[in-house]
Amino acid sequence: MKISHIEHIGIAVKSLDEAVPFYENILGLKCYAIEEVTDQRVKTAFFRVGDTKIELLESTDPEGPIGKFIENKGPGIHHIAYAVEDVNDSLTELEQNGVRLIDKTGRKGAEGLNIGFLHPKSTLGVLTEVCGKE
Repeated sequence: MKISHIEHIGIAVKSLDEAVPFYENILGLKCYAIEEVTDQRVKTAFFRVGDTKIELLESTDPEGPIGKFIENKGPGIHHIAYAVEDVNDSLTELEQNGVRLIDKTGRKGAEGLNIGFLHPKSTLGVLTEVCGKE
């Protein structure tokens, strides 16, 4: 598996309506896309910082993964995503190396990316995502 760069850092927020103005007005970043990913029960907002993106995540369902995360841990950093050439090959390689997977195969994520998550119990406590454009 070859990681080319940090694709994005996912940050769970209670409200995009409250969070986006902070990132734009205080940090001076520009929100370039807002998208709902219905099967993940989340609404996202994206900002570029060099080659990396910040992805704000607002739950559209309190029982969804972001809703549960915020309920248990509060808002904050949710995951780090690494860009890879082939998500499915990367997931297979990671599993062969003993990494516990949340996703055995890639699935559709925001911005049309193919994504797969690794379980934080296998990644030193950090929810980790691999993603690519296949």
